[in-house]
Amino acid sequence: MSDRLQQLTADLLQAARRAGADASDAIAVDGTSVSIDVLDGRLEHAERSEGIEIGLRVMLGQRQACVSASDVKPETLRMMAERAVTMAREAPVDPTIGLADPDQLARDWDAAALEIADATAEPAPA
Repeated sequence: MSDRLQQLTADLLQAARRAGADASDAIAVDGTSVSIDVLDGRLEHAERSEGIEIGLRVMLGQRQACVSASDVKPETLRMMAERAVTMAREAPVDPTIGLADPDQLARDWDAAALEIADATAEPAPA
């Protein structure tokens, strides 16, 4: 995980604590997508998108709520945490929620084996 993504998740967790969450977990993903459509051998459409997506789950007792955003400004992180805590207060009780014990977390795994990214080089600009 890059330093920026690690800092974003740490900031989200801190915002959740400040907003009143009993527990929380966060995710930050930096992604790039390229889409090329060809029809009858000719380029029909080309699209590229880049961005960071963030998500936060907060728990209040046995209630939880999840929120996500693509805006990573500090004000957005604060608002996300406050909104998630407010939503969790209204959520139904769920006796099965909670954070995984540290010994249940994956530590050494082969991300390449998941085949979630295409290693093909991006097309060069024309």
